[in-house]
Amino acid sequence: MTVAATIEAYYDALRAGDPLAPFFLDSPDAAKFGLSERLDGHDAIADGLRDQTETTREWVVESSDLVTGQQDDTAWFADSVFMGWTDVERGIRFEFDTRWSGTLVRVDDESSEPDESDGSAPHDWRFAAMHVSTTEAL
Repeated sequence: MTVAATIEAYYDALRAGDPLAPFFLDSPDAAKFGLSERLDGHDAIADGLRDQTETTREWVVESSDLVTGQQDDTAWFADSVFMGWTDVERGIRFEFDTRWSGTLVRVDDESSEPDESDGSAPHDWRFAAMHVSTTEAL
């Protein structure tokens, strides 16, 4: 899977309410910055994303400017994303124009077949770091 396809799959999973933690590197050094939180380490990221999935619905994620780069087993990205969701606990709809950036690392997955889309060797990309911010006041 390409870096861009991995990011798009993450957006799809977010929209669908699917688990998001598998997209992150299983490392205590992984980091995720959201609009109002900082999560350090895979366990904290997994807990935070699980809570987010349980308490939000009706996600809209519209990418408008995804750029990616790659060198060997490291990749990076930046994107402009309109996103919105409903907080089911508070009954509030949130919508923001956001900026996303991050770093991904390639993780070998010997159990996978070669990627049919590009014929690459079996591997998956995982986010080592992700940062989401907005210019709007929270």
